[in-house]
Amino acid sequence: MKKALLATVLVASVGYGGWRLAHRGGDAVVTDDAKLALDRLWIDHMPRNERDIFQVFAALTEEEFGVFQATSTWKGSFELFTFKTAGDGIKATFPQDGDKQSIKLKAKPCSENQMDYCMEVEGTNRGVKRYYSRKGWEIDSAASAKDLAARTEAITHELTANLPAE
Repeated sequence: MKKALLATVLVASVGYGGWRLAHRGGDAVVTDDAKLALDRLWIDHMPRNERDIFQVFAALTEEEFGVFQATSTWKGSFELFTFKTAGDGIKATFPQDGDKQSIKLKAKPCSENQMDYCMEVEGTNRGVKRYYSRKGWEIDSAASAKDLAARTEAITHELTANLPAE
């Protein structure tokens, strides 16, 4: 699992570097719900075993790219996107197919499924509609792809430690 997520982060960083936009965004006013949603790792559920596929969402404001990922310890797929913040969400562009979507992100503190935060996602056919996160899963302190990979690896280790094989 750690290797798969680490590989995704590295692939995302390389892909983003090759496709980097010439301009930076950031002039848009962003709601508190959207601010909580960004720069944080989100999952749809805690994996139950090594083969349990769970959904991951992350959107990083410093580099303005994000990922929708479905993964287990042994298998995974992902799709990267670039975005601009926009009020209560993001305006995402998916470079693979050129699709553009206005994605609404509504995040708030909660106490569900042993998590600290809940997020509803609307306006996209990617990922799932509800995600969860915990305190300490912030990734806004990542100054480089290496920092992001290290942070993601630590969170992944927490998720997959002591999972049963079946």
